Amino acid sequence: MVSRCATVAHPQGLHMRPAQILVNAMGKYPCEVTILTEGRQINGKSILSVLSACIRQGSEIEIRCSGEEEQAALEEAAALI
Repeated sequence: MVSRCATVAHPQGLHMRPAQILVNAMGKYPCEVTILTEGRQINGKSILSVLSACIRQGSEIEIRCSGEEEQAALEEAAALI
């Protein structure tokens, strides 16, 4: 398992478009992708989970990837956040 903390930079947070870009990108990887925010664990491959988390600009999140190609998935997720 690998993880990295990140701050959401997008002015509108992870709304529909950036959330969809993130979920589509993570769908390419066979590993599990989890986003931790405000004490909640979110499935990083589920658009509904990401949107329902209401992640706003400036939110501190932790991205965790576990499994095959975890490092590549983590790097891409961090770049997108």
